[in-house]
Amino acid sequence: MKRLLIIIIFFLFSLVSINALEVSGEALILMDEDSGRILYSVSPYKEKLIASITKIMTAVIAIESNQLDDLITVDSIIKEAYGSNIYLEVGEKMKLRDLVYGLMLRSGNDAALVIAKYLAKDEKGFVKKMNNKAKKLGMKRTFFLNPHGLDEDGGNKSTAYDMALLTKYANQLKEYQNIVKTKVWQVKTNKKTYVWHNKNKILRLYKWSTGGKTGFTEKARRTLVTTASKNNLNLIVVTLNDGNDWMTHQTLYEYAFNNYRRYLVLNKKKFILKSDYYQERLYIKNDYYYPLKHEETKEVVLKAKLFKNKHYKNEDKVGEVEVYFQNKIVHTEDIFIEVLPKKFNKNISWWQRIFRWFS
Repeated sequence: MKRLLIIIIFFLFSLVSINALEVSGEALILMDEDSGRILYSVSPYKEKLIASITKIMTAVIAIESNQLDDLITVDSIIKEAYGSNIYLEVGEKMKLRDLVYGLMLRSGNDAALVIAKYLAKDEKGFVKKMNNKAKKLGMKRTFFLNPHGLDEDGGNKSTAYDMALLTKYANQLKEYQNIVKTKVWQVKTNKKTYVWHNKNKILRLYKWSTGGKTGFTEKARRTLVTTASKNNLNLIVVTLNDGNDWMTHQTLYEYAFNNYRRYLVLNKKKFILKSDYYQERLYIKNDYYYPLKHEETKEVVLKAKLFKNKHYKNEDKVGEVEVYFQNKIVHTEDIFIEVLPKKFNKNISWWQRIFRWFS
């Protein structure tokens, strides 16, 4: 199939300030959630123990099971739990949804074991689900051994980049968003009443925060995943082994919000592309935004590639627009064609068109 190549250079303008950036942490990443662009990082692909931020994956699998309203009876599996718990009792009945709240707000290791056993019959089967999901999400340097993050048999390992990928995916789930942004959750069971306060202090420390998950073990040290949104910028920060993580996350967010803007690179309403081959209107169906600093705007290039299709009809795909940033493709958008009926005349009124259509 032959192609026509049209290159368009796209310039954007904005005023932004540049701030110095000083952060701690053995491995960390600041990612734009919508585009996946890495805005700042230190050893983002270094494999590290991740402790309880493991539970993000446990929560994702529980939510996607579509069984959140199931009432679960707690059994003796909880006797294997240690460390951070929500202190479930054998014989206690609790909805899966509430167990996920306990998992994420209070980092309940007992909740993780109950969830795993209920959804996969045993912990081993659930861990298999976790690793399969990680593979599908492109988490190439992640391996789970348990659903809670304790350092058993070596502990769960991942990277700052992989955990950002997981969080990017998790935030597409509305139920997940609702859970991780909750500051206080109350649950009443057949045994007692719980009032859980979210351990993620960033929700109280930082105005623009929207959720996340804390983690700690003696071997992994402090791990933390958080998200924040402001001015249409949705951000993810992951830190591994950072003793000053609350400050690191706020510093990274302020850096991004002060220096980046979400630019409309492709505007579906104003998309105009002329072609000698196609006389009909060419259009795209989606807008595309990309986070940029002011001085980076000149590095965005659009390349439109059109296919020479001899036979085509209305709404057929006839090409692609590739968005390049710093000579690398960051997005591809399909181009479609609008083929009007032969008798269609743009100079006649809509009432005349409707009348002709019925005729």
